[in-house]
Amino acid sequence: MRAGKVRKAETAPSTRKGVLLQWICSVLLFTVTLAASCTEKSVRTNPPLSVSSAAVSFVDDDGAAVILDGPRRRVISLYSAHTENLFWIGAGDAVIGGHKTCTYPPEAAPLAVYDYTGDPEYIIAAEPDLVLIRPFIRRRSGDYIEEIIKTGIPVVSLYADAFDNFDGYIRKLAAMTGVDAEAPLALFHEGINNVLAKTRAVPQDKKQRVFFEVTAENVRTAADGSFPALAIAAAGGLNVAAGANPVSGGSSIAAFGIERLIENAARIDVYVAQNGAMNRIRGADEVIARPAYGVIKAIREGRVLVIDEKLISSPTYRFLEGVEEMARFIYPHLDWP
Repeated sequence: MRAGKVRKAETAPSTRKGVLLQWICSVLLFTVTLAASCTEKSVRTNPPLSVSSAAVSFVDDDGAAVILDGPRRRVISLYSAHTENLFWIGAGDAVIGGHKTCTYPPEAAPLAVYDYTGDPEYIIAAEPDLVLIRPFIRRRSGDYIEEIIKTGIPVVSLYADAFDNFDGYIRKLAAMTGVDAEAPLALFHEGINNVLAKTRAVPQDKKQRVFFEVTAENVRTAADGSFPALAIAAAGGLNVAAGANPVSGGSSIAAFGIERLIENAARIDVYVAQNGAMNRIRGADEVIARPAYGVIKAIREGRVLVIDEKLISSPTYRFLEGVEEMARFIYPHLDWP
């Protein structure tokens, strides 16, 4: 039975031949401002990568140079966003396995499961021609990744930490699997701009002020340029926490704190909290019942939205769903389809 068609990976022999990574290339990355991303119909944050059967080269998000001699057809994805996006751009047939969190779309659920905290021999035995990770995985399980690299299997680390990096990230996935991502990207941006077209019609004095909760612990919020911050702007909201300092350099999470939250209590028209691995919430009632939160305007008025973390903080095409959900909640009176 193929490794990509079973739920659990089988045990098997160790090292397999693969394509050795060459460390001889570089790529120039271009970025655009958040304002531009909100106004252009089709954002182009990086120059398009060549999509063909020819070699593909770029620098990944761990700073490693990558050269592949052609499209990959046996991909193991250890990050759920990579898996979602590969299926979205039409490269799902190339995915033979993923992490246990790779459950969307439904077609990904039956794939073989691999755990980067376990034994790398399971991945090596499956003979992939590409393993996709993100920088967190290398930091968390560096020895695991190095064992795979030693066998010659290419390992590529990608992560779009801000909306401006999304297009370039998708194009890299497309180039590595030999598909064309331009049509899906155009539809994605068209959807974002359809929301913008509606929310821009809201008069400035009617704009709603929004606080976004990334984690209830330490009351952390979204850093400028992050996916949730862009979602607030696209949904026509004014970000109460704009300019909050990231918890570390380049982080999409920003420090805020309970004291500052209470200081802004009268200014918060809508309170949005994400629910997921980073922030477990059962529902809006749980947020409303928190001690000291009763002074917040949005809490008093019951304007609390709990939204799936995968829709609002993860770099996938389903971000559009998150933006639409937030916009409908903030401005229910607008003419939504």
